[in-house]
Formats: sequence, C-alpha cells, structure tokens
Amino acid sequence: MNSVIGLPVRRNDGAEKVAGQSRYVDDLRMPAMLYGATVRSIVARGRITGIHFDDGIPWDEFTIVRAPDIPGKNCISLILDDQPCLADGFIHHPEEPVLLLAHADRYLVEEARRSVRIDVDPLPPIFNMEDSQARKEIIWGSDNIFKQFVIEKGNIDDIWATADFVIEGEYHTGAQEQLYLEPNGMIAVAAGGNVSVWGSMQCPYYAHNAVKKVMGLNDENVRMIQTVTGGGFGGKEDYPSVIAAHAALLAWKSGKPVKLVYDRAEDMAATPKRHPARIRHRTAVRADGKLLGMEIEFTVDGGAYATLSPVVLSRGAIHATGPYFCPNVRIRSQAVATNTPPYGAFRGFGAPQTLFAVERHMDRIAAKVGLSQAEVRRKNFIRKGQTTATGQEIHDDLDLSGMLDRALAQADYHSKKLRFSSENNRKQLKRGIGISAFFHGAGFTGSGERYLASIAGVEATANGEVRILTSATEIGQGTNTMLTQIAAETLSLSLDHVEIVTPDTAVVPNSGPTVASRTCMVIGRLIERAALDMKEMLQRSGLLASTYTPSEFRSACSAYIHQHGSLRVFVQYESPPDILWNDDTHRGDAYATFAWSVQVAEVSVDTATYEVRVEDFVAVQDIGRVIHPVLAAGQVEGGIAQGIGFALYENVIFKNGRMENCQMSNYIIPTSADVPPIRVFFVENPYAFGPMGAKGVGELPIDGPAPAIVNAIENAVGISLNSIPATPEILMKAIRSSGCLSHP
Repeated sequence: MNSVIGLPVRRNDGAEKVAGQSRYVDDLRMPAMLYGATVRSIVARGRITGIHFDDGIPWDEFTIVRAPDIPGKNCISLILDDQPCLADGFIHHPEEPVLLLAHADRYLVEEARRSVRIDVDPLPPIFNMEDSQARKEIIWGSDNIFKQFVIEKGNIDDIWATADFVIEGEYHTGAQEQLYLEPNGMIAVAAGGNVSVWGSMQCPYYAHNAVKKVMGLNDENVRMIQTVTGGGFGGKEDYPSVIAAHAALLAWKSGKPVKLVYDRAEDMAATPKRHPARIRHRTAVRADGKLLGMEIEFTVDGGAYATLSPVVLSRGAIHATGPYFCPNVRIRSQAVATNTPPYGAFRGFGAPQTLFAVERHMDRIAAKVGLSQAEVRRKNFIRKGQTTATGQEIHDDLDLSGMLDRALAQADYHSKKLRFSSENNRKQLKRGIGISAFFHGAGFTGSGERYLASIAGVEATANGEVRILTSATEIGQGTNTMLTQIAAETLSLSLDHVEIVTPDTAVVPNSGPTVASRTCMVIGRLIERAALDMKEMLQRSGLLASTYTPSEFRSACSAYIHQHGSLRVFVQYESPPDILWNDDTHRGDAYATFAWSVQVAEVSVDTATYEVRVEDFVAVQDIGRVIHPVLAAGQVEGGIAQGIGFALYENVIFKNGRMENCQMSNYIIPTSADVPPIRVFFVENPYAFGPMGAKGVGELPIDGPAPAIVNAIENAVGISLNSIPATPEILMKAIRSSGCLSHP
C-alpha cells in the first residue's frame, strides 16, 4: 500500500458537511422535548434578595430549577471548583446564571425569561485589573488573586549593573471572542437514575465530570456524547460543562428531554473569552544586542471565577521570553479577579499575550542598540543545547536563523523595507513590514500529560474494519482525518477500512481534552502505538505474516475474533524519557517538545482614515512531520486570520461588566476581504516521540500575527503602539498625539 502520510487525502467528514447532511445539536429532536433557557443576573456584584415571576405567563406549565434544587454539589468542577452551577444568594458577575426554565414552546420560554425579575442588593464591583490589585476591600480572598507563578533562572538582581542598556516597556492585549460558527448547545435526558447529554463540545470527559458532581451521580450513571461540533478554539473546552449541567438539571426535574441552545448574543455575552493582559518588560542588554537579563511581570484579568486562568497564566509565563536564550530571567505572573464573566481558553491560551509583548519589545531593543529587527532576533535565537526560561534544554534540531532567512526571502523583506522607506513620505497610504518569531509548547504543561494519563485504542471488527477509540474530538480542525491516516499507515490499510468512533463516554476511553496542540502529537502517538500492538498480536498468534495485503489483514482479524471473541487494544500515555518538571518551582521540562515559527506581515496604513490593511503574510513553521499538508496549512491560515482580528479589529466593549457589542453586526472580525494572501511554508524536523514524527500545530499560528502586524505599522508610520487591538480610533489618537506625520 502507498503511504498516506504527507498527502492531502480527502477529509472523511467533508462530504456530509458540504452537502448539509451533518447533524449538529440544534438539528436533533426527541419525543416530548422541552426547550430550556437561563435566567441571568444583570448586576455585577451583590446579594440576591428576591426572585419575582411576572403575571401573564402560565408558570405552572414550566419546569423551574434554582440552586436549592441541585441534587449534588452546586459547583462546576474544573480546577479550583469555585464557580457555582447556579448563583445561591450572591452574584459575582453580570450574566451569572440564577435559575433555569423549560417549556415545550421555545418562544414562550423566551418570553418567560424576560418575565423573571431578580432583586439584588448591589455591592461595589471591580471591572479591571488595576482596581482589583488596588482595592483595599478583599472580595475573593488572597488579595483578589486566583493564581501566581514565579519563574527564575540565573541571577537577575546582579545583572543590571553590567548592562550597557536597560530597556523597559509596558504592553496590553484585549479580550477576544472565539466566535465559533455554532453557538453552545446541549440536549439532556434523565431517566432511571441515569443522565445522558448530547452536545457541542471539545472535552467530553470534562463535561462528564462536571455533570456527575452536579447531579450527585457515579461515573457509570452519566454519559456524554459529542455531536458534530461547529468550531471551538478553546471556547468549548470548559463552558460546555456549564450548559450540560443546566440541561441535565432541567431534564432531571421535568422527566423529559431538554434542549438548551444559546443564540449568538447570549453565547457572546455569557461565555469565556481570551484573557485581557498587561505585560511589563525590563531588559538588560549588552551593546552588541545580546540579552543579559529579562524581568517580566505578566498579569491577566481572570473575571469572576478562576475557570482555566491558572493554566492560561502558566503557559503565558513560560512563553514570555520568546524563542530567545537569556541567561538571567525572572517572570512574575498573576491572575486577578474582577466582576466580569470568567475568561477562559482561547487558541494559544496565554502565549499570544506574552509573545505580543516580547516581540514588540525586541523591536524596541533593536532601535535602542542600533541593530535591525532581524539581526537582534538572530543574535539571540535559542539554539540546540541552550535552555529556556524554565531551564529546559533544547534537544531537538532547530534552525531559527534559517527559518528567518526563508521567511525574509519569501516576503522580499529587505527590498520592500527600503522601497517603503523611500516612498512613504510622499504618500497618504503608507506601507510597512514587520517580523515576529515565536514558539509554542505542544501538549499539556509540565506534569500535565502524566496526570491526565490519557488512554486511546483501536479495535477490529470481524470483517477486518478498524475502529479508532478516543475521546479526542473533531471540531473542524481535521482530527478524524489525521487520526485515520495514522492508523491506516501503521496497519498498511486503505483509509476506507478505518473509521473513528463518535466520542461517547460510554464507549471510548478518557483521552484527555482536545486542547493544547496535543491531539496529533499525544493522541496520534497513542493510536500509532495501539495499531502497532494490534499488528504484533496478530503476528504473534501466527495469523498474520510480517508482510501482508489488506485482505490478509482482514482474514487474520476475522480468525482472531472467532478464536478470542474480540480484538481490541488500548494504550496509555507514556512520557518521553528524561522529562522532569517541578510544579512548585515551575522549573524543568515544561513541554516534551516545541513548535517554532517566523512570520512576516506587510501592511498599509491610510493616514487619512487610520485604517490598517494586511497586504501580504508569510509564515514559516517547524511542526515536525506534516501528516496532512492541506489541513496543516489550513490550521496556519486560520490562526493567522484570527491573529489579524486580535491585532486590528476585535474590540470587546464592556459596560458595567457586560459585553455591549455581543452581536456579529457590531463585534468586528476579519472577513475574507480583510485576509491577505497567506503563504505557508513547513520545515520538517521529525520529533522522535510524535506519530510519524509529528508535533502540534493548532495553537502555534495565532501567537505571531499581532506583533508582526504592529511591528509593521510602526515601520510604516513611526508610531510605537503597545496595545491591541490597534483600531482606527486608537491609531488616530496615537498619530495625532505624536505629531510626527505630515499629510501630503
């Protein structure tokens, strides 16, 4: 059989999606189904003093669930278990769920939701990081801080006296909405002491654990089944646990199936977004541009509950020094509480914030020491054998300078930069070009993968078909196709003889969450190992020769199952050797491996309208062996498009802790007209412990666009922007206050 690795094979879910045959959660119907809705607070902070039900609604026909009705623990289980399923006496943010409604008429449910009034005795709220840190009144305990990390390397305190330059900068990044195509939705059935939930999600076992605790049930009494999911980007990592628990409570109390699906406005207003962040840099630099010491403060707004803030904070801190070697480092990081809806995971989770800051800071360093933006990076790139901020030695082959050269050549960087410099003083439309270099750890941080102890497997049917058993989810990124390729390649079968079993906690093992660029590298490796074990079992049994045809494999499977009853192999995650991590000190091997990238953005800036357009984009990345080049390129292109939105357009507007622009008409994202030609190039350095040598790709591409774009804006107009999104309003204010531009 010819190899299927590295080929752009057809997506195995593509035809149904293109034909409109895929059934998403809102396409599903069940007999006697009710429709659910969530009644939320509109006050940011206070004590609930009463709940009133207005006249004109047949309340006796409704199922109503309040906090005292919860049979288990009133908590959405995740990391700190601090978020209630339903508010019980106290409100911490607007949009906080207070009670649930269900009725057979979905339109009457909406009318009823508007007819519930919640009386709240308001208390002074906190809406930003600065106030959270400054307020003397401690609201959450421990100085309103959810989590803190300190990373230290070398001796930062003694380095300042030896530096030729000490360069400081402060950088800010805003919230960002995931804006997946399909809003959150669940259908729950409760009968005979069991609860089954179907829905749109990334992590079935996260939701399984949350529902189990809310309902007070055992593992075997709760079942989560993923429906076709229209995107996630991290936004369907933890929040489906909330909506699944709500649907389950309504189904349990009503005795009927309940569908709970958010409309776009509710989904945008109530669910987690990317954490706003503030990053401060103080850097000791030698006269030749070499980094001597980096002191970094990284603070994120966690919102009202911790949710995933600890892991976002950790990853952001670990990536805060960028892909550079620095002998002396101190990174202080903290996630603080505010009275806004909790923030959560979004593609890159933490790294886009800190990498924006370090890449902007590298341009500032270049200007100070008199080097080009490319040369200051080249001089400080980390190399094989050197160590990261956590003390992790780089063992993989790595050539960041070669990747930089390739990106600059493909972008025609040097000649364009010269041409733009000579032309810009004569034009209203000014052009600029900027660089970013970055990395992203693949898989969970530190001991995370050991703790998860993920399991995946394969089984064969009597006719020789192979089924992949994993809770890793397809959310549009091509997981099902990629895992099928790995299994087919390992077993020397055609793709037509391999299928993915729908993620269902009653059927598939816990393979961990579909997050953190771990699916290909970690789960793909498990599938590869399980397939190898299956092949060896058949060969040891004498049923299969060392070389075989697909028909001989099918015959061997049939014979084995006839003799033994089943042919199923599960394997559990095994850490690569010599991976050591200290959770207390945040020191050691943070990730088994890293993906690396260099990006170059070309922009135009209209100095009359203050609009910025990205005109061209080049991305060079090392993600190990490329399993499916079209899917991998699609991941890069999609990440860059989201990064363009992060940099220029996506401005979440809050008023009293509530998102004001929670519609697609006033929350602006890049359209196809705003996305430039994106030229994607792969450098393949196979990773020994990834399937067929692959690493992760999903998170990496969103880390670099924002700094490359803002660096290009500075190159075009000479204005140093240190916060994003760089909307026309922000750019106008910066240009006018600088007074450095004269219009032709």
